[in-house]
Amino acid sequence: MLKKITIEQLALGMHVHAVCGSWFDNPFWSNSFTIESLLDLAKLQGGRVRQVWIDTSKGSDVIAPALAAPTPVVPPAAVPAPVAAAETRSIPERSERPTTGTADELARAARIIAQSRRALTTMFGDIRMGRLIDVGQATPLVDDISASVLRNTGALISLVRLKQADDYTYLHSVAVCAMMVALARQLGLDEDEVRQCGMAGLLHDVGKMAVPVAVLNKPGKLTDDEFSSVKQHPLAGHALLLKSGNVHPVALDVCLHHHERVDGAGYPHGLRGDQLSLHARMGAICDIYDAITSNRPYKAGWSPAVSLRRMAEWTRSGHLDAQVFAAFVKCIGIYPLGTLVRLRSERLAVVVDNSRSLLAPVVRVFFSIRKDMHIPPITLDLMHDQGTEGIAGYEEPDTWNLGDLSHFWT
Repeated sequence: MLKKITIEQLALGMHVHAVCGSWFDNPFWSNSFTIESLLDLAKLQGGRVRQVWIDTSKGSDVIAPALAAPTPVVPPAAVPAPVAAAETRSIPERSERPTTGTADELARAARIIAQSRRALTTMFGDIRMGRLIDVGQATPLVDDISASVLRNTGALISLVRLKQADDYTYLHSVAVCAMMVALARQLGLDEDEVRQCGMAGLLHDVGKMAVPVAVLNKPGKLTDDEFSSVKQHPLAGHALLLKSGNVHPVALDVCLHHHERVDGAGYPHGLRGDQLSLHARMGAICDIYDAITSNRPYKAGWSPAVSLRRMAEWTRSGHLDAQVFAAFVKCIGIYPLGTLVRLRSERLAVVVDNSRSLLAPVVRVFFSIRKDMHIPPITLDLMHDQGTEGIAGYEEPDTWNLGDLSHFWT
């Protein structure tokens, strides 16, 4: 079946039958193709094409605009009703420009991260001692994190990715808070809902304080009993937030459902499809991205490029919400800060600023592939050099034995 959709509705897995508009506006040689990668999606959504025809018999369809109410799987008193159905929301292009340069915001973000770590260490310690959560004390943290994301989306999100394994429990909550704020803004939610999404991100993992520290920090594979214990943390966190009182339904929803998956493969209740709210789908994506990009006691974190590629695969298989993931990629960037890229000139560079363009970030060039040697670093703004220079693809630092590249952008 052919269907005409806006470019904002286009998502991974859809088959484009025809592009509306001039042939010259089409960034691809063919007029019929399947959106198989984030780069394909960004090329179309970042160009001049405003509408396309898709063939739903050859690819994914647009998510229905109105979904049925969720089917109860546990008593209503135990599970809050989803705050908002996972309806299709138009995913706009990023309209806000950063008000602070990346370098300046990185310095401010470092202070916010340090302050948040201290506050969450105290909060989580109190929870382990049996005390309830005072949401009012967490509100200033959410406001500071949200303000940083508004000034410059990538700075804090990228900097907190460098956390040490020992800090994961605390700073994972900061990272998910920041990404929930950025994603909520990208989805066009109102400011009150954006704030509640941020609070949901900050509190989503409080249930892990009911899991023994030795299990959380175990470097090896968990036993079946240990994994069962970990899988109870959404229920434990939800119960704690209910008992604490004055917790917004969005935070309750995300705490309980951030490990649920669209295909029903998640936990604790195996919800699927329209049983999951928009906020739960957002929480799942933000939680996964930070988890797989972070160093943990049992594994090293993946690079942002590899992480987005794997998440795109999971999205195509029905694990994650395709439209929410497309919005997530837009706010995080196809080339997040710190990404190692290969340029068309056969040089390696690190992305140091992606706030103005998804496809043409500012990079720091430092290595010649042809000469197999380091070269004097130079900074290139690919927005201004698109005729002569551009990104040819991702590279993995380990492939080139380059080690830590954070000094290029922090």
